[in-house]
Amino acid sequence: MGHVVGLEAPTQALLESWCATCELRAGCHTPNATFVLQRMPSSEPTARFEAERPRLLAFAYRLLGTRTDAEDVVQDAWLTRVVTNLCLDRRKSAHATREAYVGPWLPEPVATEGGRLLGYPVDPEAISLAFLTLLERLTPLERAAYLLAEVFDYDHHEIGAALERDPAAVRQLVHRAREHVQAGRPRFAADRSTQQRLLESFLQACLQGDLVGLTSLLTEQVVARSDGGGKTKAALKPIVGADRVARLMLGLASKGGAADRMEFAEVNGRPSAVGFLEGRRVFVLQLELDGERISVVSMVLAPDKLAGL
Repeated sequence: MGHVVGLEAPTQALLESWCATCELRAGCHTPNATFVLQRMPSSEPTARFEAERPRLLAFAYRLLGTRTDAEDVVQDAWLTRVVTNLCLDRRKSAHATREAYVGPWLPEPVATEGGRLLGYPVDPEAISLAFLTLLERLTPLERAAYLLAEVFDYDHHEIGAALERDPAAVRQLVHRAREHVQAGRPRFAADRSTQQRLLESFLQACLQGDLVGLTSLLTEQVVARSDGGGKTKAALKPIVGADRVARLMLGLASKGGAADRMEFAEVNGRPSAVGFLEGRRVFVLQLELDGERISVVSMVLAPDKLAGL
């Protein structure tokens, strides 16, 4: 069997034991064609890995919520089964870190200009900061099963092969995950023009100190989360309720915030506001809408999470 350049010995061994017997079902080769590396020129596995890298990066980012971890995992493997299990292992090791994290944890923002995440086309409804935060309610296995089923359109047998679970167990994982996600998602989707319009209205009300106008844009149970990572000022707990969130945002705006310049950009599939201070990114602000009102305000201020945007 050929050797895939860049893989550590344990991963290479797993690939050797699996690829010689299994059929790939991720759309990265001719359907139902058995993949046997010894029949390929030595350059072909690397070329196939490079072709599949954007898709796997997009999957790993959704599962982990940070671009750096996603890139690390995909660098180690290029088969969906291996990437899935490496992500699950990484989430287990990150659990203690998350427990000790200062304040709310939000995903690392990524640019999605042109509707692409890390070079791979994405559904903007499945990549927003609020949606990825919602996925944190799921167990790692539920999250992996849900993403493979809902985002990548895998069937229960294919998911079972990736997670080493039988189809009946996968069916239950996906069912539970769908229930959790459905309970936390907005009732009414908003189109892009509405998202942009409400973002502009939100920022204008903040800058003008318009408490009544700002409150009118929010749902009664709106939630504001700010992630400073313990390295910059941010609320240590989610703020809930229209009046409390509005007063928080007006307080930040009245103090000048942390930026001297702000730009609009597409981040995680949503129109977002990016703040700069002396040319350096200092925050990303994104809104989640429920119809014509704002249901979630997400602010990422942690310097480490903005470095790669």
